[in-house]
Amino acid sequence: MDNFARLLKESWTLVEEDRDRLSGRFYARLFLLDQELRRLFPAEMTGQGDRILDAIVTATQVMDDPESFDEYLRSLGRDHRKYHVDAAHYATMGVALLDALRTTAGDGWNLEYDQAWRDAYAAITATMLAGAESDENPPYWHAEVLTHERYGSDTAVLTVRALQHPLVWKAGQYVSVEVPRHLPRVWRTYSVANAPNDDNVLEFHVRTPAGAGWVSGALVRRTKPGDLLRVAAPMGSMTVDRDSGRDILCVAGGVGLAPVKAMVEELAGWNRARWVHVFYGARHAGELYGLAGLEELVAAHPWLSVTPSCSDDPDFAGERGDVPDVVARYGPWTSHDCYVSGSAAMVRATLRALAEDDVPPQHIRYDTFGNL
Repeated sequence: MDNFARLLKESWTLVEEDRDRLSGRFYARLFLLDQELRRLFPAEMTGQGDRILDAIVTATQVMDDPESFDEYLRSLGRDHRKYHVDAAHYATMGVALLDALRTTAGDGWNLEYDQAWRDAYAAITATMLAGAESDENPPYWHAEVLTHERYGSDTAVLTVRALQHPLVWKAGQYVSVEVPRHLPRVWRTYSVANAPNDDNVLEFHVRTPAGAGWVSGALVRRTKPGDLLRVAAPMGSMTVDRDSGRDILCVAGGVGLAPVKAMVEELAGWNRARWVHVFYGARHAGELYGLAGLEELVAAHPWLSVTPSCSDDPDFAGERGDVPDVVARYGPWTSHDCYVSGSAAMVRATLRALAEDDVPPQHIRYDTFGNL
């Protein structure tokens, strides 16, 4: 396994600096081999079409960790049922992938690399298919928008009710969402912002930069109560460890509050002995849209504390500075289970702060929007 993983990572260095060309060749070859596959992808591929390729590449990079490899791929296979991908499609993708790797890598590619990727892809697809076949849930749920509340020009909090079958998730997990009315076949992941409930109601916190499109823009600016969305199977392992006796640190930036809020709501149902410290950061006070709800939870649960902070608001009365720096000032956190959610830059900075605090890596879980 060590040599196998080495070959995969070593060969990846030949193409990783040329991802755009690799992606272009992969999809060009894929659609040439099977023109019917094109209809499974969004009409506009920019920023959306690379997700299957990214998933495959990510899987090859964790093949030296069999436990996480298996869990990741089974959940990926369940999730990809929403694209209506079957075994024949995976076989065609394998041919296109190897062709794209060979042509992009050029003279540096060799037979050992080729066989390693063949074997890796076969293992990846076998596990994904097994995960898909073992799932009794539908590929996705239709979900009706119940409420939609705007916070400023770029943020919305909405609730939806999943129709059909019960949708079972764990606090801290995320789901893929499609807005078929505006962007058919385009999916994006969002953390569920509330604890599991019997009403099949999910809450999402969505932020979109000014002028941006795609799913977040549609959810913030164009979605209204009564609209129908599609929601795919839950994924993610940033969930509370009930068997742990350690206190809990949660660090959230912006709409990264969503999974943290869900975990706190779940803890409210059974926690009595573990202190929970939530640090919630934004640039300006007006962006702390979820603070009032957190303060209500603090009033009801003596084991919970919330520390808000702003990085660019001189009039803010609370903590000032980037939230990772604020967290570091309140340490040490070496005896805590730590959960981090936010932008890639915020998560990176927080992970560095926790590492400098000697928090064991196995006690840290994180979720990020963006490329970490």
